[in-house]
Amino acid sequence: MSEHRGLQQWVQEINDLCQPDRIRWCDGSQAEYDALCALMVSTGTFIKLKTATRPNSFYCRSDPADVARVEDRTFVCSRTTDEAGPTNNWRDPDEMRNVLRGLFKGAMKGRTLYVIPYSMGPIGSPISKIGVELTDSPYVVCNMHLMTRVGTKVLEALGAAGEFVKCLHSVGAPLERNQADVAWPCNAQNKYIVHFPDTREIWSFGSGYGGNALLGKKCFSLRIASVMARDEGWLAEHMLILGLTSPQGERKYMAAAFPSACGKTNLAMLVPTLPGWKVECVGDDIAWMKFGPDGRLYAINPEAGFFGVAPGTSMSSNPNALLSLRQNAIFTNCALTPDGDVWWEDMTATPPPQLCDWLRRPWTPDCDRKAAHPNARFTTAARQCPVIDPAWEDPKGVPISAFLFGGRRGTVVPLVNEALSWNHGVFLASVMASETTFAAAGKVGQLRRDPFAMLPVCGYHMGDYFAHWLKIGGMSALEKLPRIYHVNWFRKNGGGRILWPGYGENSRVLKWIFERVSGKGAAVDTPIGRLPAAGALDLTGLNLPAAHTRALLEVDVKGWLDEIPLIREHYAGFGSRLPAGLTAELEALEKRLRG
Repeated sequence: MSEHRGLQQWVQEINDLCQPDRIRWCDGSQAEYDALCALMVSTGTFIKLKTATRPNSFYCRSDPADVARVEDRTFVCSRTTDEAGPTNNWRDPDEMRNVLRGLFKGAMKGRTLYVIPYSMGPIGSPISKIGVELTDSPYVVCNMHLMTRVGTKVLEALGAAGEFVKCLHSVGAPLERNQADVAWPCNAQNKYIVHFPDTREIWSFGSGYGGNALLGKKCFSLRIASVMARDEGWLAEHMLILGLTSPQGERKYMAAAFPSACGKTNLAMLVPTLPGWKVECVGDDIAWMKFGPDGRLYAINPEAGFFGVAPGTSMSSNPNALLSLRQNAIFTNCALTPDGDVWWEDMTATPPPQLCDWLRRPWTPDCDRKAAHPNARFTTAARQCPVIDPAWEDPKGVPISAFLFGGRRGTVVPLVNEALSWNHGVFLASVMASETTFAAAGKVGQLRRDPFAMLPVCGYHMGDYFAHWLKIGGMSALEKLPRIYHVNWFRKNGGGRILWPGYGENSRVLKWIFERVSGKGAAVDTPIGRLPAAGALDLTGLNLPAAHTRALLEVDVKGWLDEIPLIREHYAGFGSRLPAGLTAELEALEKRLRG
């Protein structure tokens, strides 16, 4: 129980509305986690995995109609539709509250109302924020245990009058007296994930899955936090954070934003191929950044765990992710092996001879279907990552020297490009695009703009978001701001072959960026930015054909000129809120390209 009167009153208000059988305040202890896992084993939600293989790990399957974030049922209820902007689904906040109150009335009958006090970021950090999630799902409680800092210590930090984000969640499946429950309760046909940025509230109804239900994830850490960051002068970004250490022991930190299927988690846990270089992970998905007393931007990972897409994760693509999952993990919608372990596509070079798929059906390699759902997930604590950075929980954060932005582009965009200025870097990030894969909606190979990789998760008008980034650039001395880079691991030749080997070889690009921010790396000025000078990119031992190197680092003037009208069309969507500074950057780019 908390001494915070406002929190007590809110819990009582929700108790009266949702009518649960009981209230349980979560203390964040291991005993609490173990008890709730045991409860879910008894109800059929969890299957305990073989202890000898994955100690204290569990497997579960969701309802087939509740398998992913539902963007079309995700709403931002700002005061006006103009504040939400063209990239968000807007509803009038008063009208939406009336709808939600009707849905939540009696929604927790027969269930327990869990009160989850949690800290986004190290408890007590000046960059951290506190949230309280009220939920009727023990699955949510256990995942929040792994993904955030939960419990009594958070209530102590909150004190009697601290600010917190109100997060209300229900699976929307009340139980009548003596009604049997199901393994995965949800209200699949009636989902709402609703954000009230002006009052710092999140209401989620009907789904028990992922970011729909773990409200510290995208809902708080990006949609609500981006508004808080705008109002308070900091950054809440969809970025990994990594520490890169040279053979001489010098360490620099970088943050990077990529759309889905562009290697974000792989980069966060990279195993460098360059001798003596080391990458350590601060975070794989979210970065919150504030200016320190020295004028530099310091970042924390507001999360305490990884909630990653399982398919495609392997010892060849991301060994450190797999090693993080050896114990104390939750697996959702993967396949199950006969000996009590999990499997998913590409986890091993050869699939097992038989499995039970995520829909409980027998599966063999000759089946014409996937064994795991494409959005199957793993949850585990970040502290289990073998390359977790020693400063990942430093309350003051880590100093960021470089920002990386990039997408999946077969043409036009070179391997690496340093922005000419802060404003030019913001421009590059604002027009960032990626060719879609099966991981994103739409036709495969279609170019989709995803500014700053924030398109679905910015909680306000993106024109204002661009303006906020430009404003951040004026809040400190230029030499103390991170340099901005655009990268592209996916450039292809005329035959459709990807030219760059990627994965651990990306450390070569990181090394050049490291040298640039250290004042050592050589670069040449081009119309689109600064590219590595001849010999500046360390290709030792790579045996990359010279023609590939030239193609990776060429400035495709015609391709960029062809992009100009597409960028203008993209910018037109933001109307009068598009900052004039970005229009100026576009015009300057066209002038440089035309010589």
